Amino acid sequence: MTQHLTRRGLFAGGAATMVSALATRPSAQGGESQEAGPGVGHTPAPAVAEPFDGTHQAGIATPPQAHAVFAGFDLRAGIDREAIGRLLRLLTDDARRLTAGRPALADTEPELATVPARLTVTFGFGPGLFAAAGLKSPVPALPSFKTDRLQKKWSGGNLLVQIGSDDTLTLAHALRMIVKDARAFARVRWTQRGFRRTSASGETQRNLMGQLDGTVNPTDLDRAVWISDGPDWLRGGTTLVLRRIRMKLEEWDATDRVGREFTIGRRLDSGAPLTGRNERDEPDFDQVTRIGFPVISEFAHIRRAHVEDPALRILRRPYNYDEGLSREGRSDSGLLFASYQADIERQFVPVQRRLADGDLLNEWVTPIGSAVFAIPPGCAPTGWIGDRLLA
Repeated sequence: MTQHLTRRGLFAGGAATMVSALATRPSAQGGESQEAGPGVGHTPAPAVAEPFDGTHQAGIATPPQAHAVFAGFDLRAGIDREAIGRLLRLLTDDARRLTAGRPALADTEPELATVPARLTVTFGFGPGLFAAAGLKSPVPALPSFKTDRLQKKWSGGNLLVQIGSDDTLTLAHALRMIVKDARAFARVRWTQRGFRRTSASGETQRNLMGQLDGTVNPTDLDRAVWISDGPDWLRGGTTLVLRRIRMKLEEWDATDRVGREFTIGRRLDSGAPLTGRNERDEPDFDQVTRIGFPVISEFAHIRRAHVEDPALRILRRPYNYDEGLSREGRSDSGLLFASYQADIERQFVPVQRRLADGDLLNEWVTPIGSAVFAIPPGCAPTGWIGDRLLA
């Protein structure tokens, strides 16, 4: 008779089995796994582990991985503050183990956890989580923007789990473990998967329109990203606005290169502003043509998105998405625009208003999803994410 395997059973009687599995797994600390591959020439992914514990959660200032998934959850009816605390203790334990290259407790496929490939797991709290816990949400609701065409299936959420890795198998396994252990407390509202060039290339991410995306990111994260005032439990954390932006790639393809670069305000090959030579050159918004028109249009994307004060800039950590083609051959593609900032109302909202009111790029892009989350700080090795809020 087949014995049913449960998490409680593993806690009670599976310790020896788990120790045995850990003793025989490849090390997550020294480069690559030494486990033999399934065939000749098999090269395992690097077993590089990102620290989970610390002042800030990983997955924000961490150099972006090649793959990511954002999962939004809604709490089940009756889940209260005490139950939320149990959920977060459980998920923190999963994340701490998996990011170190160790299987989660009750992991029925522990072999899939041995190559973390820079795995990070980041948690965010939506307004509904605070309501369920009887607390006031520190994150504001976003105003309506005239370009929004938001769909419920890509918006909102009580709890965010953001997972990144350079290996898609590692990523899929981590998501599966998180969902399994959250199932008694919450149901999945949406999952959004993205990809980008790995940060190891040293190049700025390109989106599917060919545009370099993230050239002007803040360098002083203590001023622009990490929260230093407000509630004690949130200090060292940040906020996230996640926007799903659909791209009309077929219409973009029909636009000539001059028109594309005029729209963005940068050259597509180098990312240099139309008034410069290199990607990092400061754009000269005062420069005019021989007949007196601005070289960079007043409606060009980089002018509308420009923020003079570095402390008010947002940290862009975008990922591309591609959901395939329709029968007519039209793409369902776009950008998962992840914006981190200390203050949504002072940093994100003014930029988004300017873009919505007059960005030439609006002809080819449409926001179809939107969600906001408070990202709590990291935790100590004996703590858990959210412990300063809920303990």
